[in-house]
Amino acid sequence: MGEMPHSTVDARFCPGNYIPWDIHGIHLIAACGTGMGALASMLRDMGFRVTGSDHNVYPPMSSFLMDKGITLFDGYRPENIEGSPDLVIIGNAVSRGNAEAEAVLEKGIPYCSMPQAINHFLGHGKKKIVVTGTHGKTTTASIIAHILNFAGLDPSFMIGGILKGFDSNYRIGKGPWMVIEGDEYDTAFFDKGPKFMHYPPDVAVITGVEFDHADIFRDIAHIKDYFRTFVEKIHPNSLILSSAQGNTLADILPAAKCRVEWYGADTVSGADTINPPLQWSFDTPCIDSGRTVFALSTPEKHSLTVTIPLMGRHNILNTLGAFGAAKEAGISQELIVDALPSFQGIRRRQDIRGVKNGITVMDDFAHHPSAVRETISAVKPFFPDGRVIAVFEPRTNSSMRNVFQDQYAASFDDADIVCIRKPSLLAKIPEGERISTEKMVLDIKKRGIDAHCFEDTASIIDFVVNIAVPRDVVLVMSNGGFDNIHMKILEHLK
Repeated sequence: MGEMPHSTVDARFCPGNYIPWDIHGIHLIAACGTGMGALASMLRDMGFRVTGSDHNVYPPMSSFLMDKGITLFDGYRPENIEGSPDLVIIGNAVSRGNAEAEAVLEKGIPYCSMPQAINHFLGHGKKKIVVTGTHGKTTTASIIAHILNFAGLDPSFMIGGILKGFDSNYRIGKGPWMVIEGDEYDTAFFDKGPKFMHYPPDVAVITGVEFDHADIFRDIAHIKDYFRTFVEKIHPNSLILSSAQGNTLADILPAAKCRVEWYGADTVSGADTINPPLQWSFDTPCIDSGRTVFALSTPEKHSLTVTIPLMGRHNILNTLGAFGAAKEAGISQELIVDALPSFQGIRRRQDIRGVKNGITVMDDFAHHPSAVRETISAVKPFFPDGRVIAVFEPRTNSSMRNVFQDQYAASFDDADIVCIRKPSLLAKIPEGERISTEKMVLDIKKRGIDAHCFEDTASIIDFVVNIAVPRDVVLVMSNGGFDNIHMKILEHLK
């Protein structure tokens, strides 16, 4: 490949290890995860010799990587790195004691984390738009990438979802801008800080902060500390676009030394809002031919009519953040308005997997109580003549814990029928910390909603195919594959 210059980044960001100048071969430990697989593919596209290993090497990721010309090893063994790669990238699923990681340390082979590698190889010399926050990161970042591409700016991006317009979650562009989804999850066993700390933004979009990831964060104060540190480090010439919904950002944003612009509803009110002066706002949303139309107000008080092919108030907010970021990148308001209707969406976000006999099956990534609530609320108005059959699988480390036991009940208020699957991975959670899906269903029933608990996926499929009728929508919410329930429901519908 030849020499790769060091990244010229703000020294306050990007903690971690040395990345060599002259790199030819790169090895990835835990290469088959979604993010690491995308990184491996990106590096191969850039011309590096890439190998990888994982303890679960199976299709479709294994086939995808091997088709790219990447050599994969099944299992972690010291001999996998006998070729002495110039750099080893260690995924955050890897812990101390991993045979391969220990061999890297013992041999003194240069190593780094996934976000370090993204910033170094893809982000070098780029202006960065970093999207972070508890909810809406993937959608907001994807809208920004779409607008930049529509405007001819040839952006690079690394995003935590597959953009339908690109059929990829990464892109190597030649333009000056890079869009990055800044995950708050920890970076690696040698760097327990959030991944977003590796990306010095020219524009930062913060979609809001709530408690999540109970396996690594103690409480909301712990999360806020990291976001406050992130905000403090942002260069004074940069811009933060911050959601005005929720009250946690009131404690975080005063640390900023750069410009801050707030976005939210035109009538922000209630105890759960901080109600700052809004530079970006929306009003009068409506549904028109299966699309959302709303009035957008800019910092200059221009009123624009905006159409998006997305459902729900939360996606209007995501669009406001994306609009502000695109404008900061130098794109005219008129061009942004023109770009938005052609956004094709993201897989697993309000993703219609099929329609059979008038019954729609939709897939969504929602798992946090707030995300479940907003997703159901968003979908309901688009199916006014049918029912919302909400199918939910608690699968994340947080959703399987009882930390959200009481909050989940109110998340399903806009559903007509609720199906909750008992988590298949519940044994991973200490017994005293496990969520009770039986109690969740009882609490939902107390709110007047028809709710049911199921031991396995097959039972849900049998139930749904027998009760669903034309014009209903089956809304499946999980951050996992859920035993391919979406296609099985479509196959079994009469």
